[in-house]
Amino acid sequence: MQALVLYSLKKQFVAAINGSQYFNKEKFILNEQVAYSSFPDKFWGLGNNTPDNAEEPYSFNQYYIYLHLMRHLGNKFFIGGLMEFQNVMKTEYVAGGAFDKENIAGRNGYISSGLGLSLTYDSRNDAFAPDKGMFAQAFFNRFDNILGSDFDFTNVVVDLRKYIRIYKRQVLALQAYSLSNIGKQIPIRSLAALGGYSSMRGFYNGRYRDKQLLVFQSEYRFPIYKRFGAVAFGSLGDVAKSFDAFGF
Repeated sequence: MQALVLYSLKKQFVAAINGSQYFNKEKFILNEQVAYSSFPDKFWGLGNNTPDNAEEPYSFNQYYIYLHLMRHLGNKFFIGGLMEFQNVMKTEYVAGGAFDKENIAGRNGYISSGLGLSLTYDSRNDAFAPDKGMFAQAFFNRFDNILGSDFDFTNVVVDLRKYIRIYKRQVLALQAYSLSNIGKQIPIRSLAALGGYSSMRGFYNGRYRDKQLLVFQSEYRFPIYKRFGAVAFGSLGDVAKSFDAFGF
């Protein structure tokens, strides 16, 4: 388990507990995240053609809980159950700007609460620093009024990763990742967001937002000296309103 507190000079504050617990012989695996954030952020509108000069500031406070319990079925397969809860409060944005013009759901604050199922195949030789094997996971979360959610929608994620040992400690890592939202109204913090440390590094997290996201990524990891190493990486990704609208 990891507890962290982050604060930036832009008055961005995050306090979180992240963890992964592996039970005896990996019969069960529990992943969790519990966080509070007060976060000035940026929004450019929806779609992949938003210009840089469309940037608008906004801010929010948020409580977030995510739990994912997986049960080992044998032969490296796991079945799991998920719970996700999000309470977005004290949102502030530019009145009459992109949030209002595009009628962004949840811009005045909301609660999303959902339950879901997952199926995972994991043949990696190490969960934290693999150099061979494969990871494949698909899951969906259903957010519904019955569960206390202000919006009804379904979130579907497919994550495929392959690790190939090239030579000694040199590793080629490949990933295909898709996130799809199904529903008429998707709240702002549940929209697919391109950018950040885990998808399309080099882009601001959320620089492009829409209902759908598709990303292909690769890394070449190699040692330099003793404990020091380096990574060369490349990515290709897109956001779209519907799955058949991807253009790259």
